[in-house]
Amino acid sequence: MVRQSVLGLGLAISTVIGANLAHAAGEKIAIVTPYLAQPGTQFYVEAFQAKAKDYGWQVNVIDTKGDVAAAVGRIEDAANQKVSAIVINVDPSQVTAGLEAAKAAGVPVFGMDSGATPLLVTNVTSNGYAMAADTASYVANRIGGKGNVVMFVFDAFPPVQQRGVIADTIFKNNPDIKVLDRVTPDVKDGGIADSRAKMEAILTANPKKGSIAAVWAAWDQPALGALQAIEAAGRTDEGIVITGIDANPQAREAIAKGGNFEASMAQDFKGIGSTTADAVKRHLAGEKIKQGVIYVPTTLITSSNAGK
Repeated sequence: MVRQSVLGLGLAISTVIGANLAHAAGEKIAIVTPYLAQPGTQFYVEAFQAKAKDYGWQVNVIDTKGDVAAAVGRIEDAANQKVSAIVINVDPSQVTAGLEAAKAAGVPVFGMDSGATPLLVTNVTSNGYAMAADTASYVANRIGGKGNVVMFVFDAFPPVQQRGVIADTIFKNNPDIKVLDRVTPDVKDGGIADSRAKMEAILTANPKKGSIAAVWAAWDQPALGALQAIEAAGRTDEGIVITGIDANPQAREAIAKGGNFEASMAQDFKGIGSTTADAVKRHLAGEKIKQGVIYVPTTLITSSNAGK
């Protein structure tokens, strides 16, 4: 009798596990982002998709092509379609209506390099504060704590906005460093072209050698645009120091050459994507995720390790 009960319990557990695995294999996940033109976004979306394939999930990537307002409707659509989970790569405060719709529909939402909010299960990202501190400190050190710095920022996106706040603080802590300009480029085409145009205008307005000591960029695309402008203006020999964040392949190549673009922070984009997928899997399996933000490690990239 006892043996039959144990066998029966074992069969019941096996049935439940089998049902859960079958359910997990059929999960439908929606990823919503306005920023798929950015290399970093592409990398972690691809990493998420790779993990999702291993899990047997169906993933629908929805790119609103720079239109943040449109992301609200796409999140609402996904919630109404009763997907298993939604992953966003956009400022949560700008898509609150969509997140509220998902909550009402009982669909969990996760941030993938997004901002933190109670409406998300968790947000997987790099530590923007630490990355900005490293690159801004690098700039301050390289220019000897004095000179004019051009900053490229993007306050509309929380992970990038945080970087600007920290860099501002570090530069203000050096009384002989002046922020000459704080530029927000148009990112619809990725950000390089508009950053180049804006940097060209700044160079024209400040023609004297030494009038610009450094360019601090909150991500690599503006840094690359600034580099192109400096090269086109024939001002590479002035020693203008450029730093970025992301260490995407194009940035690594520029840094490895040993020119004006000197440093960037390597984010583990694949790690962000795969960790987000793992968080989704854990949550759907019934685990309570306690961290509102899950940080993935970063590395300072200079000419010494850019090719590695």
